[in-house]
Amino acid sequence: MNWILRQTRGDRWIWLVVFALSMISVLAVYSSTGTLAYKSDVNPFHFLIKHGTMIVAGLAIMYFAHLLDHRYYSRIAQLLLWLSIPLLLYTLFFGSSINNASRWVTLPIINQTFQSSDLAKLALFMYLARAITKRQEKIKDFKEGFLPIFIAVIGVCGLIAPANLSTALMVFGTSMLLLLIGRVSFTQMAIVGIAGAVLVAFVVFFGPRRGVYKARVEAFLHPEMVHSDKNYQSDQAKIAIATGGFLGKGPGNSTQRNFLPSPYADFVYAIIIEEYGMVGGLVILALYLIFLYRCVKIVTRSPKAFGALLAAALSFSLVIQAFANMAVATNLFPVTGVALPLVSMGGTSILFTSAAFGIILSISRDLEEAEKAEKKESTAPSNVVMA
Repeated sequence: MNWILRQTRGDRWIWLVVFALSMISVLAVYSSTGTLAYKSDVNPFHFLIKHGTMIVAGLAIMYFAHLLDHRYYSRIAQLLLWLSIPLLLYTLFFGSSINNASRWVTLPIINQTFQSSDLAKLALFMYLARAITKRQEKIKDFKEGFLPIFIAVIGVCGLIAPANLSTALMVFGTSMLLLLIGRVSFTQMAIVGIAGAVLVAFVVFFGPRRGVYKARVEAFLHPEMVHSDKNYQSDQAKIAIATGGFLGKGPGNSTQRNFLPSPYADFVYAIIIEEYGMVGGLVILALYLIFLYRCVKIVTRSPKAFGALLAAALSFSLVIQAFANMAVATNLFPVTGVALPLVSMGGTSILFTSAAFGIILSISRDLEEAEKAEKKESTAPSNVVMA
C-alpha cells in the first residue's frame, strides 16, 4: 500500500474516485453485456475482458499523464488542435456511420473505432487554457486577443455539431465557462454566444439529423402524443429505475438490460439503479460531486493561470457530461448519445477520459510539490548569525 501511495501523487480523493468508478464500471458492464454476448454468440466474458483491458490501459495513461509536468501540455495544445481540425473534417465526410451519425474514425490494421470529438474537445480545452493565459494582457483586443479564441471555439463546435450536437453543446458550454473564468469581456462572450446560437439553430433546422432532433424533443415534451416506438428507450429506462427501488435487485439481476438498446453505454446509469437501487445511483452522483469539489479546490489553490484554467475546463467537461448522461437515463433530458465518463463501455473514449483525469492529477501533483517546497523554504533555519 505504501508503495502505491508513493507512486500515485496528486489529489488522493481524485485517485479514489477514479478507482471507485473503474470498479463500478467493470461490474456494470459485465452485468449489462450478457444479452449482447448471447446475440453476438461470444463468450459471456468477451466484453468484460475487452472493457477491462480498456480500463487498465486508461489507468496506465492516467498514471503516465500525471507524472508529466502540466506545463508541457501547454506546448502540445496547439499541435493537438491543428491535428483535430482535419480529423473532424475527415470524420464528417468520410467517417464510419453508426446509428445514422458519422462520428467515428476506423483505425486501420487494428480495426478499432474512436470518436474524433474526444480528441478535439481535449485539444480545444488545452488550447483555450493556453491562449487565455498567453493573451491575458491583450485579451480585450479583438484581433490579437479574442479572434483566435473565437475561431477555435466556433470552429471545433461547428465541426462536431452536425453529427453530434449534444457533445458540441457541452463543449461550447464548457468553453463559455472557461471564457468567464478567464475574464473575457461580456461583450466578447456575447459575440461567442450569439455565434453559437446561430450555429445550433442552423444544425437543428437544416442539419442532416434535423428529423432525429425534432422527434426526440417531441417525444420528451409530449410523450402521450408520440408513438410508443419513439419513447422506447426512455420508457425502458424508467422501468429499470422504478423497479430498482431503494436497494435494487442485486448485482447481475437486471431484466431491462434485455430491452434497452445500450444498457452498457448510454443507459448504464439506469441499469446501475435497477441493480443497486437509489443507493447505487446516489453513490455515483456523490463520486462525481466529490471529484468536482476536489477540482475546484485545485483551481482555487493553483498559482498559475494555465493550470487553473485547464483543471477547470477538464473537470467541468467531465462532470457536465456525467450529469447529462444521468439526466437522460432519468428522463430529465431528451435522449442523446452521451456516455457516463469512466463507467460506460466506450472503447477509446475511456482512454481520452483517463487522459483528462491524468492531466488534472498532474496539475494537482505540481501544486502539492510547489506548496511543499514553499513550506520547507519558509521553515528552514536562518543562516544569519546574531552578534
